[in-house]
Amino acid sequence: MRRFRQTAEDIKLIPLAAESLGVRSMCTYIETPDTKIFVDPGASLSQRFGLLPHPREYTRLKECRNKIARFADEAEIITISHYHYDHNTPIFTDYEWNFSNSEIARQIYSGKTILAKDTRANINPSQRRRGWMFEKSVKSWVKDLVNADGRTFTFGSTRLTFSSPVSHGEEGTSLGWVLMLTVEFGNTRIVHAPDVQGPISNSALEALIAQHPNIVYVGGPPLYLLKYRPSSHAFEQGMRNLERLTEEVPLVILDHHLLRTEEWREAAAPIFKSAHRAGHRVVTAAGFLGEEDQILEARRKTLYEEEPPCEAFRRWLALPQGKRSQTRPPL
Repeated sequence: MRRFRQTAEDIKLIPLAAESLGVRSMCTYIETPDTKIFVDPGASLSQRFGLLPHPREYTRLKECRNKIARFADEAEIITISHYHYDHNTPIFTDYEWNFSNSEIARQIYSGKTILAKDTRANINPSQRRRGWMFEKSVKSWVKDLVNADGRTFTFGSTRLTFSSPVSHGEEGTSLGWVLMLTVEFGNTRIVHAPDVQGPISNSALEALIAQHPNIVYVGGPPLYLLKYRPSSHAFEQGMRNLERLTEEVPLVILDHHLLRTEEWREAAAPIFKSAHRAGHRVVTAAGFLGEEDQILEARRKTLYEEEPPCEAFRRWLALPQGKRSQTRPPL
């Protein structure tokens, strides 16, 4: 396990799943001497290039699911920033995108204290529905279920501070809002900033910097969506704000949306230069763990060309969607 040492009072930080680790996620385990925290316990895949995920992606998702299950057993607290399924495990069976079922969800959430995004305020309609389903399903499993928006919780000498809801990307987006989380112990502060996409929002950036973090784990802007948007303004703003972030923060773990294209390092060159000038570091989740990046979604077309799936997997691909979701892909 990787242990980051910023002060004598250590916080253990372990990314468990991410785009650089082969799946869509920012799932993270954080441990202090006081408590064990599981942040955004979800991982998923998605359609891309008109193709369903390659067998290597499903294999990687299965491996990440095993890690999530193992660390869920250790955790005492689970935090949920928002109700997209790459950030929390759904309570129904779906092998096509999430490789999960209700038994897996029960194992993750049972007996835990859940600190989660409020399902009734600052939330878009789709996440409101998902949040309502989540609350209804897990309330009999969990130790406690608490709305965390804008609140601080103390566990011994460890403080968990949740931001007020910030935009899931640019201001006014239909994707809704998310919570950023600061975990503080001694002189070390880690901020987990999922789906802020840079952040694109200037107010989200200022709220993040105001925490004076030693480490920020942030989702970068979605370079892969530029061809679907009439303007690149939001992406460019997210990249400018990332530059500012790297000037302020000693270590930035950069992952998620930005790594859904093979050209991400070229696009992020100014970010790395900005960090270098400040004497700071930028790494992916995989890089933080000392591993090579595995951006499998971005390479999906190449994977299908270089590693054609076996006949059994092709038969699974040919199933109707409802049947695929209920059937484990042959790996």
